[in-house]
Amino acid sequence: MGPQISSELAVEIARLGLIHEASETAALRRVTELAVRTVRGCAGASGIRWTAGDDPEPRDVTSTHPDLSHLIDVQCARRDGPVFDVARSETSIFCSDTLVETRWPAFTPIALQRGVRCFATTVHRTGPILMTLMMYGVVPGALDRRELGLGALLAAQGGAAVSNTRHYEDAHRTAVQLQQAVEARAVVDQAKGVLMHAMGCDAETAFNELKRISQTRHVKLTALARRIVEGSGPDGDGTGRSGLAGARNGR
Repeated sequence: MGPQISSELAVEIARLGLIHEASETAALRRVTELAVRTVRGCAGASGIRWTAGDDPEPRDVTSTHPDLSHLIDVQCARRDGPVFDVARSETSIFCSDTLVETRWPAFTPIALQRGVRCFATTVHRTGPILMTLMMYGVVPGALDRRELGLGALLAAQGGAAVSNTRHYEDAHRTAVQLQQAVEARAVVDQAKGVLMHAMGCDAETAFNELKRISQTRHVKLTALARRIVEGSGPDGDGTGRSGLAGARNGR
């Protein structure tokens, strides 16, 4: 029989997808914590977000114990080990006893030193986001293959949560940039109006004058416009609008 999902666990898994509750790293951390709490025989876990491709690159890593962080660091330094094989092949692996494992001769002795006697890694891709969840047991056979479906579910939901969070953060960043651009445009337009009034010129001439002063004074256009609108003058020295003519004439 496969793993039973309680109503409480179902709620916690669903919460992984709530983008306002977690950053990418926090979503990864919650996945590893849930694995330890809910997968039978799992004494610790590591979650990694990868950039998928022919040679996947680990981006965010979280582990439930410093020893497990060390095991991930060792694999990342060598770009070799079970978690790299899983990321490259996008196929899960299972090791029932680290002591007799022969597939990763450089990794298994270090894992044994850290008390790892069995491990399993599941993987899930969500678009360009690859999520691996590596689970560890402290006695041989502690991890049951029949229980690993829950680990796969956590990896899938965690990958979706990380992807959603990333999209949300990208959208939020774009919105902030657009807002800043709108505000910058507004203050430049106000400064143009001040110059048009002071110089008796049209909008194009006023804008060209703004650019000229910005370049000659080595001041960003938006900062210059803000000084003019606030009445502190092109140099920010309090000369206000009376200084505009001087700035135009190079004084």
